[in-house]
Amino acid sequence: MDWTTDAQFKVLAALATTPDGGYDLLYREATDQPWQTLRHWSTEEEGNPRGFSKDGKILYISASHDANAARLLALDLATKQETVIAEDSQYDVSSVIIHPTERHIQAVAFVKDKLEWQIIDPSIEQDMEAIASVRSGEIHPVSGDLADRKWLIAYVTDDGPVYYYVYDRDSKSTTLLFSNRPELEELPLVSMQPVSYQTRDGLTIHGYLTVPQGKDAPYPTVMLVHGGPWVRDIWGYDPQAQWLANRGYAVLQPNFRGSTGYGKAFLNAGNRQWAAAMHDDLIDGVNWLVKEGIADENKIAIMGGSYGGYATLVGLTFTPEVFACGVDIVGPSNIITLMQSIPPYWKPLMAMFQHRVGNLETEKEFLKSRSPLFFVDNIQKPLLIGQGANDPRVKEAESEQIVDVMRQTGKPVEYVLYTDEGHGFARPENRLHFYALAEEFLAKHLGGRFEPIGEIEGHSGVIK
Repeated sequence: MDWTTDAQFKVLAALATTPDGGYDLLYREATDQPWQTLRHWSTEEEGNPRGFSKDGKILYISASHDANAARLLALDLATKQETVIAEDSQYDVSSVIIHPTERHIQAVAFVKDKLEWQIIDPSIEQDMEAIASVRSGEIHPVSGDLADRKWLIAYVTDDGPVYYYVYDRDSKSTTLLFSNRPELEELPLVSMQPVSYQTRDGLTIHGYLTVPQGKDAPYPTVMLVHGGPWVRDIWGYDPQAQWLANRGYAVLQPNFRGSTGYGKAFLNAGNRQWAAAMHDDLIDGVNWLVKEGIADENKIAIMGGSYGGYATLVGLTFTPEVFACGVDIVGPSNIITLMQSIPPYWKPLMAMFQHRVGNLETEKEFLKSRSPLFFVDNIQKPLLIGQGANDPRVKEAESEQIVDVMRQTGKPVEYVLYTDEGHGFARPENRLHFYALAEEFLAKHLGGRFEPIGEIEGHSGVIK
């Protein structure tokens, strides 16, 4: 699944999937030597090689064995002893800065509400302080020269583009190079606020709230559910959230259980919980929005792509009275057919998938009980579906089959197929077309603003 080189670019470490759904950490002393297994991580754990020390005697790994959250460890390849370099009890290790030639760890990042750096090498402490004073936003070191005297730094903002600077360590000075999207600098963009709420069974769900400018609460609201589901939403500029806020909606992006980055207990709390506790987390988010006076309870939509599309279908079938409408982008409607049609490049992950979701061979009834396709009769609210005809992960049939059943039973559904798209919409013309349809759909059912679609040249969308 993954390969790691030493300082001379020789591939000496690897990560391999195992039949139990876990991973083996592999190492070889030279490229002509056999692989040996250094460690096995179970399906309940996370682990990754991160690089070698300059002399090749230490392998840096991030891993959650013997801890809740993934720590950065130095593994001595001779003694097999591990030393903790950086850790946090709740958050997994994220980015790591390694000296370009000496290969020692300089800093380690943890993505909490925002990205936070833990300084390991005291010699860069003043540099990180100087960089932090230049402008607001998250600090993302991109690269540096081999002497480690000049750094390229990106500042990530939530209401504008990414700004790139050169930082000179000798003079402690910075020079602005450019922003990646200058056209965003003058637009009326809004901030993204970290929020949290409690679930019915006592977990804390972290997420992000974006609200429209110049409007008063309660707002019509879109719950925007991330894909994966084994990823997480992060703070920063989010085009979908900005677009929806501009149209008058509050946007909640919850990192429900099963999201990554919050330690293995939180990740594993999502095991076998599709359409169950993972969905309860979303409904608890709806209840929080209403209780806090943020959302109008009669005007809350659910929207997302991939797993987020599945969550949209679950929202309209398992909790049919909660949401005013739903927007599903390439979401699977039947977990059984999803698993039966996985592409070859997913097969190494199949054991992990079956552990976290359910076993295709022995638990078809269980998987059926978590599949929206079989609960179409419950649907009360309108649904918009967007699908790519060439999607290798969530096949066209996943959308076609639920659309067919909805139409046979007289349920309100709009469906658009993009003939030259895969898993999501890559071509700008197609994105523009679908989001034009989506904002008109949301305006109809939530009451926000929309721009009439007009003529969008070059899109491949077929309204079916």
